Amino acid sequence: MFYREAGQFKPTYQADNQIFPIRQDRLGIYALLAFAFIVVPLFASPYTFSAILIPFLIFSLAALGLNILTGYAGQLSLGTAAFMAVGAFASYNFVLRIPGIPILVAFALGGLCAAMVGVAFGLPSLRIRGFYLAAATLATQFFVVWCLTKIGWFTNYSSSGVITAQQITILGYEFNTPGSKYLLTLSIVCVMALMVKNMVRSNVGRSWMAVRDMDVAAEVIGFRLMRTKLLAFAVSSFYCGVAGALYAYAYLGTVEPEAYSLDLSFRILFMIIIGGVGTIIGSFFGAAFIVLLPIMLNIIAHTFGLPTSVASNLELMVFGALIIFFLIVEPHGLARLWQIAKEKLRLWPFPH
Repeated sequence: MFYREAGQFKPTYQADNQIFPIRQDRLGIYALLAFAFIVVPLFASPYTFSAILIPFLIFSLAALGLNILTGYAGQLSLGTAAFMAVGAFASYNFVLRIPGIPILVAFALGGLCAAMVGVAFGLPSLRIRGFYLAAATLATQFFVVWCLTKIGWFTNYSSSGVITAQQITILGYEFNTPGSKYLLTLSIVCVMALMVKNMVRSNVGRSWMAVRDMDVAAEVIGFRLMRTKLLAFAVSSFYCGVAGALYAYAYLGTVEPEAYSLDLSFRILFMIIIGGVGTIIGSFFGAAFIVLLPIMLNIIAHTFGLPTSVASNLELMVFGALIIFFLIVEPHGLARLWQIAKEKLRLWPFPH
């Protein structure tokens, strides 16, 4: 009744092929963007910006990158944090060594550096798959962190290895408050999410999904496996590199190798498993779930007076239980539950 496309006629093929063909979806996206850009900055506190909203947006962007590779192209990766680290350190060095370079250009160049590293370490995907490819990308994680720690040029020969990120300045305006950093991060994430949404609906996205479903059949009907897989690694690593740069500049305020550990890679993998593999909205659902869950668990631990030993391990236990639950009960994650809810709204009040 409230969510139904009956009576919404599309006079042209272009109108029928738009990103959000149902009017309710378009209005919902417009309302959500207006709320995020106008209402939230007026009422949210600095703690909400710094501890919840900014990390949620950055992790959503990183999960989008991993979803391109794992969800759409079917290539398992455990080196997401390594590509984020490459983007962060490359952006830092571009700003440091090229005077006057715009910070957004540095972020984009950092993403391109991450894309090149992704292509280099994506070459094994041409011969191996599954567990063996996961092991190869896991080696990427350790190798990149080792290089950033041992080669002093990347950290500008800092003795501690922890570097303060440069000030974000765009067209003379300094983004030095949590609210301004939130708006910058939100703008970048919205633009890049729209690019992914268009990309997966194009020939490139269809080639990724063909390789994911059955790469031999995809090659037989004309898809070039080498180009398709390496393009997936490049685009995914680019998104992760930009997310890593935002993670250092807008969230942490420092550039350090320890921030991009293997634990971060697993967290982003959990995001797409819980949110929904192979979906755009699932990346946002998973990131929101992973960011908000520790806060809720801390509140529960303090409310019920749980021992410190239990409270410190409660997050890991709940994460593990949720991964098993979603893999068994709903393998397609929260995005599938959202899709089912919309399908029921189309038929309400009639029985499904």
